[in-house]
Amino acid sequence: MKIIIIEDEKPAARLLQRRIEKLGYNVDVMLHSVEDSIHWLINHPHPDLIFLDIQLSDGLSFQIFDEVEVSSSIIFTTAYDEYALKAFKLNSIDYLLKPVDEEELAFAIEKFEKQSEVKMNFSQIRNLFDLNKTYKERFTTKIGTSIKMFSTDEVECFYSENKATYAFTKEGKNYLLDYTLDKIEESINPKYFFRINRGQIIQINAIKDISVYSNSRLKIILNKFSEEECVVSREKVNDFRNWLED
Repeated sequence: MKIIIIEDEKPAARLLQRRIEKLGYNVDVMLHSVEDSIHWLINHPHPDLIFLDIQLSDGLSFQIFDEVEVSSSIIFTTAYDEYALKAFKLNSIDYLLKPVDEEELAFAIEKFEKQSEVKMNFSQIRNLFDLNKTYKERFTTKIGTSIKMFSTDEVECFYSENKATYAFTKEGKNYLLDYTLDKIEESINPKYFFRINRGQIIQINAIKDISVYSNSRLKIILNKFSEEECVVSREKVNDFRNWLED
C-alpha cells in the first residue's frame, strides 16, 4: 500500500510517519504545503491513502482538490474543534485528532482497508469549515484628518491600480485601502465576492450584465464601476460560473 503524508508541521509529520511504520506500513512521501502537494500529485501516480492536515502553511488543504482530481482515499488529521469533528462524523469521513493516537491510527487504517472505495465531496467538506469562519464586515480609510468607515456590503468592487488597492462603493466613491488584494480576498465572504482576475474582486449583487468576451473570457458590467474593464480571466471562467449558481 502506497501512503503519503501532507502536513506542514514537520515534527508532527515525522511522528505520524513513525507511528504508521510501527504498524508495518511504509510512508513513501511527506509533503508540507498546498503548492508542493499540487505539484507532486500532478507529476506522480496517486497513492492508495493520504494522511491530510486541514490547515497548511500556505492555505487550507482543500485548495489541492481545486487543482487536482485526487483518486486516493483520505484520512484527515486535524486540530479543529468538536463542532467540526461532529461534522466529519455526520459525513462518514475518517479523521484523526492531533496529536495522533496510535490506537485510533490503527483503527483508521483498518477501516480504510475494509472499504472498497470512498467518494468524498470536497466542496461540501470545505463548507463545513467555512461555517466557523467570520468575514470582515467593514473597512476604514483615512481622508485628510478624518477616518471614513464603510460596510463591506457597500462595496461593488475591490481593485488594484499602480500598486495601490481601492474599494469602489455603490455610491460611486473610491476609497484607498491599507490592504493588498490578496489580504482582502482572504477576509471577505466568498459567497458574495469573487476575484475575477489578478486585479479585481467583484460583488455578486453589483453585477448588471455578463457577456462573452474574446479568448473564452467573460466581460462583466457592474452597476456603477467604470474605472476599468471587468473581465473574468480564462482560467477562472468555470469557477465563476459555479459561483454564480451557488
